[in-house]
Amino acid sequence: MIGIIGGSGLEDPKIMAGAKEVTLSTPYGKHCLIVTGKINGVEVSVLSRHGAHHEYSPSTVPYKANIYALHKLGCSAIIAASACGSLKEEIAPGSFSFPSQFIDRTTKRDQSYTEHGKVIHEPIGEPFSSELRGVLEKKCKALGFDFTAETTVVTIEGPRFSTKAGSELFRSWGCDLINMTTVPEACLAKELKTPYQVINLVTDYDCWREDTAHVTIEQVMKIMKENSQKVKKLISEALPEVNKKFNKK
Repeated sequence: MIGIIGGSGLEDPKIMAGAKEVTLSTPYGKHCLIVTGKINGVEVSVLSRHGAHHEYSPSTVPYKANIYALHKLGCSAIIAASACGSLKEEIAPGSFSFPSQFIDRTTKRDQSYTEHGKVIHEPIGEPFSSELRGVLEKKCKALGFDFTAETTVVTIEGPRFSTKAGSELFRSWGCDLINMTTVPEACLAKELKTPYQVINLVTDYDCWREDTAHVTIEQVMKIMKENSQKVKKLISEALPEVNKKFNKK
């Protein structure tokens, strides 16, 4: 089974065969909506990160319960979709990006399954799966979609967007993208030894670009809606090869 985070309409019965909502008990509380079924012949668990009605802010998403639930369902890899802002002129809204690194600027999130008496010191020099990334890049190229790869995403706490000074600071650090949800998802998946790769859907230029209006939620949602069919197509087309790589008999 392959885990998919973000929703993005992938739980739509029109593209998912045998769609069924599931609920699991976790030591970390209630997880968000999970729908299991088959997409393009592959068993999947699709998790709506922000809840069935987008009720969770980036800071209040039950990340630990979500990742644990996908692990408990037997997901051998996780593909996540996340809106992001671009910090580089050449990374245009409407394109995809597949980061290989993140910088963590969150402040309020429990990022580890560490418990009293059991400290997890997880190496995370390579936080994302190069194998998953390679499959997604290859499929994106075959489909003719604009994308960048080997990028660095900075994850901020949210739910507010950046100040201009913050945006310029992240640009000076060499960051390419900015979002609100990759941390702690990537960290928790790493602790559970589950390969994870995020597809960043570029929606805006944050607030650094002089001749462009600063990012708004309306702008983000507009681009996300326009790109929803593309990300569905990308994930659906990539799933058979991902399944072959990560579910070897």
